[in-house]
Amino acid sequence: MQPNNTASLKDDAARAFRAAIRRADPALAMRDCLGSSPLPRAAHGHRTIVLALGKAAPAMLRAVLPRITGPRVMICVTHRENTEQVPGAEIFRAGHPVPDSVGAAGAARIQAVLKTAEAGDVVIALISGGGSALLPAPPEGVSLEDKQTLNRILLDSGLDIVAMNLIRQQVSQLKGGGLVRLAAPAPVTGYILSDVIGDNLRAIASGPTVAPIGTAEEARRLLQDKGLLTRLPESIQRHLRNAPRVVSTVQASNQLIGGNRESVEAAAEALRPAYATQIIDDPLIGNVNEAACTIFRALREARSGGRPRAILWGGETTVQVRGNGMGGRNQELALRVAALADADPVAAPWVFLSGGTDGRDGPTDAAGASVDQGSLERIRAKGQAPTTLLDRNDSNAALRLSGDLLITGATGTNVADVQILLIG
Repeated sequence: MQPNNTASLKDDAARAFRAAIRRADPALAMRDCLGSSPLPRAAHGHRTIVLALGKAAPAMLRAVLPRITGPRVMICVTHRENTEQVPGAEIFRAGHPVPDSVGAAGAARIQAVLKTAEAGDVVIALISGGGSALLPAPPEGVSLEDKQTLNRILLDSGLDIVAMNLIRQQVSQLKGGGLVRLAAPAPVTGYILSDVIGDNLRAIASGPTVAPIGTAEEARRLLQDKGLLTRLPESIQRHLRNAPRVVSTVQASNQLIGGNRESVEAAAEALRPAYATQIIDDPLIGNVNEAACTIFRALREARSGGRPRAILWGGETTVQVRGNGMGGRNQELALRVAALADADPVAAPWVFLSGGTDGRDGPTDAAGASVDQGSLERIRAKGQAPTTLLDRNDSNAALRLSGDLLITGATGTNVADVQILLIG
């Protein structure tokens, strides 16, 4: 049956999004990778040190567990919503997107273990998105509270993930290759599930097993150019002034096991039987306002009549927070698309879904939202002005009123965001 109304379009968009999440299953990705790139072995009598970091950490660790022989140390740092257990592992369930004391304790435990690593040991790092916030290891003179302040400022700044992680790397003992430097002389092998569009390994979880994106001076200039430097704690400003001005080299073996593109393709495959389906190669990144205009243009330009259309993107937009509302980049993007279509209506039925594959969009319980041509009218019917809510970045409240929030719960993975536009 061909979809011809909003309800069926919404059902299909949600089904496709679930297919995207299934494709990002970290355990399956790990098993596929290990089929061609087996785990390194420690020398006889030496340890295998397994460090699983990020939102997909427990599932990745469970996938490698049967392949580890001999003495082992296993530490897992993931977000507090991920309740998956891993036998024999020390698990730290930390705060995200703002670091907390549990993450700091996990980082300290990892640092302590790495300092005991010997040449015969091997270190296996299982890395996924979210590791930047989950693993705070501030340098001497910088407190956890200072790091929390830094993260809050960065999250509201509108900077993209690469720029944010350039800065984070300079204020950490583990990011930007710090894990590898601490592990020496033990060799490090990284298996990485990418939540970064373009799969820049230096930006995923702020690159604990790769060279940093840039120098402290570059981070300082970026902060200054954006008017953020003087808002930072004095301890961080001082650290950036005094840190080395060269990019250190890092020697490690890294394997990319999966990313956003594969999930977008899985969503498209779920829609192809009923829809003329197109994947847009250009990622949906940058300012959320510009991204909303890109999606609305695609909606306006799609031909009505004939076979229903599906247009898909992968990406990770940014929001410069100016108000005191609650939301996330996917909710704000969906609400802005709905606002554009409300101002300039399209005749054909349509649905736009934007969701984070980790199941959590900003500091909310939603993965994102799925809006349609009636979304803003439903908000108005509840006595609220959509433009007022948008102006204060209160997309979560607006979409709760319209009944458009996308709630999945924690998914145990993270490969950035998926956007699905369906036109009847």
